[in-house]
Amino acid sequence: MLRDALPEIKTPLPGPKARAVLKRREEAVPGAIKSVYPCVIGRGEGAMVEDLDGNRFLDWVGGVGVLNIGYSHPEIVEAVKEQSEKYFHGMMNIVTHEGYIALAEKMNEIVPLKSDKKKTMFANSGAEAIENAVKIAKSYTGRPNIIVFSGAFHGRTLLAATMTAKKAYAFGIGPFPDGIYRAEFPYLYRKPEGLSDSETMGYYIDKLKKVFEEASPAEYVAAVVVEPVQGEGGFVPAPMEWVKALRNICDENGILLIADEVQTGFARSGRMFVSDYWKDAGCAPDILASAKSIAGGLPLSAVTAAAEIFDGVKGGIIGGTFGGNALACASALKVIEIMERDDLCSRSLKIAGVCKSRFESWKERFEEVGDVRGIGCMMGIEFVTDKQSKRPNPVLVKNVVEYCVNHGLIVENAGAYSNVIRFLCPLVVTDSQLESGLSILESAIDACR
Repeated sequence: MLRDALPEIKTPLPGPKARAVLKRREEAVPGAIKSVYPCVIGRGEGAMVEDLDGNRFLDWVGGVGVLNIGYSHPEIVEAVKEQSEKYFHGMMNIVTHEGYIALAEKMNEIVPLKSDKKKTMFANSGAEAIENAVKIAKSYTGRPNIIVFSGAFHGRTLLAATMTAKKAYAFGIGPFPDGIYRAEFPYLYRKPEGLSDSETMGYYIDKLKKVFEEASPAEYVAAVVVEPVQGEGGFVPAPMEWVKALRNICDENGILLIADEVQTGFARSGRMFVSDYWKDAGCAPDILASAKSIAGGLPLSAVTAAAEIFDGVKGGIIGGTFGGNALACASALKVIEIMERDDLCSRSLKIAGVCKSRFESWKERFEEVGDVRGIGCMMGIEFVTDKQSKRPNPVLVKNVVEYCVNHGLIVENAGAYSNVIRFLCPLVVTDSQLESGLSILESAIDACR
């Protein structure tokens, strides 16, 4: 079966069948929707992809975090099929469908927030979840402004692109919405030299307070929005001591704390959400936005917030045609059931242990491996020209990505300088597949450095 297979490249990439489809893509699809992989998927199972020419790839990207449960899980296929035979869609502004309610109940049970009484709404994408979270915060607080961070990625819609730090994602599409202000994220690998740990935390907290002084007074800030592990920013985790300080600042000033767990959620971190770790430390968010792996590949996202916050939102501000689609809700309920039953959180930690050990050995062996970081199975390897200068090395990463795909491993870059290899492998990867992928990546670094 494909789900148990190992990577195998049978033809030069792209193969003849894939090349024909890629030619059609070039003619029919905007070139601005880029793809660097000479792969046309024919089928996918578990953590494996087979292209139209029979080449088999181990996928360490997983739809950029969509496929924690893997491709084509048979129980999810059956759940969606069963729902499809009843009805595809019921718009919640018109009729109530029970799947939406059941999934909201489940999310209210598993999402860690500061408040124990919660409610959940559904949308279609991560960007929609973030936009709705911001609208909810503004409506509830009556305040106009939002604070985000350097390195942040929140989506490509106009508001989400404004919140996103890297302006390559928003080049030439302004003017942008007002009221979005940016503080410096604690990127510890690139922190100012010579600071102790306590001085470092103080430095980054002062950077946030500077926003209150120079951009928006705290009393005009509705929410602070933060990724527990920055995704496109380079897989940079938010330090717990900084999150605690951030929570205190929000509480002192009546500001809501929004966790963007679009990519970090659903067992990726070794807990269902990184905010579970936050809650254990006494700094849970007020609102949590999730998407990607929530429904195993069907379009769905969620915003979970304190019931009090949702009850303070004016009617008409939230909702939409496809949010909480019946097929997606059926899939999501089964995804969560499988994750809990099969303890994918523990599996995530086991995979992370194997990978981190190997990645750290590369850090010792290769001058170009500057940093290894992450939480659970959301890990990044930052490549530099040398450890002393820490100069970003995007050329090496580009070459490593190309080498890997031509040897049956799909990996992707990240980071402001495109010099980070990200690890987002489906949590259903087998031990032998994981070892095969590690061997390919190690060979790639050795060959390309």
